[in-house]
Amino acid sequence: MSADAPAIDGLDEAARARILAKAALFAPPSNVLADGRRDLVGLSREDLAAAMAEIGEQPFRAKQLWHWIYHQGVTDFAAMANIAKPLRAKLAAQFTIGRPEVAADHLSADETRKMLFRFRDHEAVETVYIPDVTEDRGAVCLSSQVGCTLSCRFCHTGTQRLTRNLSAAEIVGQFMAMRDAYGEWPSPKGETPRLLSTIVLMGMGEPLYNYENVAKAMKIVMDGEGIGLSRRRITLSTSGVVPMMDRAGAELGVNLAVSLHAVTDDVRDVIVPLNRKYNIAELIAACRRYPGASNARRITFEYVMLKGINDSEADARRLVELIDGIPAKVNLIPFNPWPGSTYETSSGNAIRRFANIVMDAGYAAPVRTPRGQDILAACGQLKSKVADGAGAA
Repeated sequence: MSADAPAIDGLDEAARARILAKAALFAPPSNVLADGRRDLVGLSREDLAAAMAEIGEQPFRAKQLWHWIYHQGVTDFAAMANIAKPLRAKLAAQFTIGRPEVAADHLSADETRKMLFRFRDHEAVETVYIPDVTEDRGAVCLSSQVGCTLSCRFCHTGTQRLTRNLSAAEIVGQFMAMRDAYGEWPSPKGETPRLLSTIVLMGMGEPLYNYENVAKAMKIVMDGEGIGLSRRRITLSTSGVVPMMDRAGAELGVNLAVSLHAVTDDVRDVIVPLNRKYNIAELIAACRRYPGASNARRITFEYVMLKGINDSEADARRLVELIDGIPAKVNLIPFNPWPGSTYETSSGNAIRRFANIVMDAGYAAPVRTPRGQDILAACGQLKSKVADGAGAA
């Protein structure tokens, strides 16, 4: 935990140390290319200043580079008009401004867009843009790992084993590449509308099992002199890595979404195996102490509706009891079938009865409309495949 982060009851330093040690086993590759150039994307302000010092340049150059990379979105040093040509050439010889390769690009009938991004080591992840149906804005669903370690039974992504974590550059690079695709540079300021208005860390992987890279990427995104996206516009989704929930709340303060999906440990142990390590009681306790939660910034509980598994009226009443007193809303997600799954989607009547019980208790319980199903971009369907150097989704 950083020295300036406040102490929080219930933090388990040993558990966090174990999580971070395991994350190191799946570390991303170096940001140095084969030709010796270093990628500047993903570097913090401090990292950029250090990189400039290493080549004999003054700290203010880092501020200039930050503006060009994260506010203007340039990928070519030659475009940096306020930097002299000799220095541009010097920078180009030693550094690069990277983007992931677009290996596949699919547009759904409902305008949802899924991109398969390939990185320098040929690993790949899927990233989804979900436009609002009524306004010129939308959410970018970012991935944090190549594959996933959690093996949630209803999730297509969970059938792909964890290969490695993504670097901060690869995480923020997904968002920057999406902005390239929609031409949203320079970064809109103030009340200027944004097409890519929010980030949801709900793609491939468990963000809190790659916390340090996710946190570094989100701090870059939130910097007001760059991409400038407010923490209120960022939602981190976790299946319940309880020790890291506390740290994320203290250090990032972004919105929290929790993949709950069951209200008893015996059911959740099966469909969300992480529950065997951090059970429902521990998870709900972590939600209660999450800083910043309020009626204006409610915790979102994600709940996929599985026929005959977790969709009874008794389950709905138990859910209301569990979250009693937490500023929260419940997103009900009709299960999105995928090839090989043994689960079925709850009936419309069952979902309506469930939603009514939750709403009668005073909680919003919207039923999520599946988006991008025709391109396997809907919730729980992301599963990249890279073979023989070719990407397919």
